[in-house]
Amino acid sequence: QVQLVESGGGLVQAGGSLRLSCAVYGRTFSSNTMGWFRQAPGKEREFVAAKNWSGGNTYYADSVKGRCTISRDNAKNTVYLQMNSLKPEDTAVYYCAARNDLRTMLLATDVDYWGKGTLVTVSS
Repeated sequence: QVQLVESGGGLVQAGGSLRLSCAVYGRTFSSNTMGWFRQAPGKEREFVAAKNWSGGNTYYADSVKGRCTISRDNAKNTVYLQMNSLKPEDTAVYYCAARNDLRTMLLATDVDYWGKGTLVTVSS
């Protein structure tokens, strides 16, 4: 059974940084697309970042471009999202996501596996 388990969320002041982690259990997504989505209160789930771990293509939402970096540690089977210069509008539940192939993952409907999410709250 595949499980994606997020951690690293919390309360941070505007301008601060957080690193989210997504530990993968049950299989290795070394040749798949993995990434992050987020959902703010009262809003739809939206794309944040994704990377095709075979071809290397990386995608970021315009709202986080230049402030976020997606990376992975193969030995730990863990994907990370480093977030810097956080803004109050970044407040949301952040979800780790994966798909079974190498295609892009920009929509929630593209996702095959979801984590349960980790809450990020940015205070002004």
